[in-house]
Amino acid sequence: MDRNTLTGMMLIAAILLGWGYFMKPNEAEVKQYQHQSDSIKNAKAGIKPTPVAANKSVNLADSSVAKTQQFITLENEKIKVILSSKGGRVYSTEIKGQKTFDGKPVVLFNGDDNRFGFKLPLNSKNVNTNDEFFQPVGSSFTVAGKDSNSVTMRLAFSPTQYVDYVYSLKGDSYLLNYSVKLVGMNQLIAPAAKTLNLEWKSDLNQQEKDKKNELSFTTVYYQQEGGDVDHLSESKDKEEKPEAPLKWVSFKQHFFSSVLIAQDKFQGSTLNTVTDLTKPALKNLSADLVVPYTAKPTEELNFKFYFGPNQFNQLKNVGYDLEKEVNLGWGPLGWINRWAVIPLFNFLDNFNLNYGIIILILTVVLKLVLLPITYTSYLSQAKMRVLKPEMDAIKAKVGEEDQTKLQQEYMKLYKQAGVNPLAGCIPLLLQMPILLAFFRFFPASFELRQQPFLWMNDLSTYDSVINFGVNIPFLGSHLSLMCVLMTISTLIYTWMNNRISGVTGQMKYIGYVMPIVFLGALNSFPAGLNFYYFCANIITFLQQFIIRKFVNDDAIHAQIQENKKRPNANKKSKWQMRLEEMTKQQQAAQQRKK
Repeated sequence: MDRNTLTGMMLIAAILLGWGYFMKPNEAEVKQYQHQSDSIKNAKAGIKPTPVAANKSVNLADSSVAKTQQFITLENEKIKVILSSKGGRVYSTEIKGQKTFDGKPVVLFNGDDNRFGFKLPLNSKNVNTNDEFFQPVGSSFTVAGKDSNSVTMRLAFSPTQYVDYVYSLKGDSYLLNYSVKLVGMNQLIAPAAKTLNLEWKSDLNQQEKDKKNELSFTTVYYQQEGGDVDHLSESKDKEEKPEAPLKWVSFKQHFFSSVLIAQDKFQGSTLNTVTDLTKPALKNLSADLVVPYTAKPTEELNFKFYFGPNQFNQLKNVGYDLEKEVNLGWGPLGWINRWAVIPLFNFLDNFNLNYGIIILILTVVLKLVLLPITYTSYLSQAKMRVLKPEMDAIKAKVGEEDQTKLQQEYMKLYKQAGVNPLAGCIPLLLQMPILLAFFRFFPASFELRQQPFLWMNDLSTYDSVINFGVNIPFLGSHLSLMCVLMTISTLIYTWMNNRISGVTGQMKYIGYVMPIVFLGALNSFPAGLNFYYFCANIITFLQQFIIRKFVNDDAIHAQIQENKKRPNANKKSKWQMRLEEMTKQQQAAQQRKK
């Protein structure tokens, strides 16, 4: 060994000895470390700590708790929850058996993209638990069936002053019980504090293929103390401060939700949605919640998390009116979906059929229920078609200049023939609530998510047979084959309907405009919805073919002529008298203007 090597080794040894001497912990730090270690051991063994003076506190900066993030995994048959020692919070939750549109696991509360913590107003300073490191008391576990287990994350200020987050999970549930235990914290929290603030912020990531459509379903839902469920705007950024206390708050996406449920209530709240199109996240949702606090020596706040699908029956089973997150439509539309469509859909679902077949059966059943209305409408159109030659004769006699006189003559003919010109429209109006109810049902149906049928890979979103690569006015970035088929079938239906009703003039062509409009409007709607409309058109063709076998124009014409011979054929109905009175008033008003 030469002199240079020996000199180098001696210098290294001197540096190490000096480092060890100057960096060794002092006596106070050694005692603090031992104190913290004993506290954790006693907690595991169930030994209660020795009380300390009320004004004594420990600075978190002196804590020996590791400042590196540790993870605890809680897993059952439905969800996989990862807890982080930083903030002691839920770091992420994977929904088992569900994939995003690009094949990745569906994850809610996604890592560092969210904040969740209490703001503790201590005497010395304010502490946000989201930024502090907790000590895990317990380890990862997996439960199944009716089994349950729990783990604790502890934020200790002293052996007798600490905050415990206790997480409990059952085997077959989307619910995660969350208890906050404040032990001795009344000695540290400012005496004037009567509430604690809970901060929850989250960037929600895209889960579905159609980002624009998913944005329209993503917002904050909440239930007020009176039981009413409401939500922030889905189409624009919004901040709201509900006046009433809240029972729960939900960060809802199209098909999945993260819900925080209070055992008691949230006394106050500020809810916010922000959309930043420059970021990959769909939206940033936030909730600043106010929790009651009574300054007891030991106080417990109990909550529940729901991490799971927005499936109507699943949410209903959880309780708390969570199923109202699923927008089934306003008023009668919601009633039809809730009390008729969903029960029938669930009944058919019990047979384990493909969802495309279920939609077909659902359409057949609906059409059979509406068959009497369809028959009445067809019969009314046939009567108007038979009367058309006489109406043309009246028009030729009276002329088109005096529309008031022309309508009066038409009304006389309708009365004599015993025909109600509105009879063909009323059945259609009666069908509209049902048709619109399905318009809300299919986009909200979690059951259709990623379910294939024929060439359609996912009935809950559009089937893009052609991708343009750029946005084209009216159509967008793609063309849906099922929407095209639905449009073609609607055009054929319009053509057949014009033949049946005998409509002429401009009205003959107006009916062809709406199907073209629907092509652009429904091109990005779920393939399941377009498939339903397509099936409905095909079944209508079959119904009209069968009805034509039982409706004879000659027999209708003969019946109309018999009606004209009746003694009361020229007697005016109250409706006709009111119509004539309105016509006279309009004529008098026009004369006064002249």
